[in-house]
Amino acid sequence: MNASIKRILVLVAGWIFILLGIAGLFLPFLQGILCLLIGLYLLSHEYAWAGRLLSKVRERYPKMAQSFDGVKARAKNWLKHK
Repeated sequence: MNASIKRILVLVAGWIFILLGIAGLFLPFLQGILCLLIGLYLLSHEYAWAGRLLSKVRERYPKMAQSFDGVKARAKNWLKHK
């Protein structure tokens, strides 16, 4: 896949997860915090502000950061098998 297309897809997916996360803070059937973290993770590869914000969240909530790391590792393993 072309690098510029991949970059655009990652940015679009990141912003979609951010929007879903914001909606999820008000809607009971969406996991708002999880969607926000996924969006920040995706955007942190392109935007320095997202990386800084993600670092602050990881420092403030280390237990949640461990859970997020576990989910990230499982997702990578799942993608390798596909």
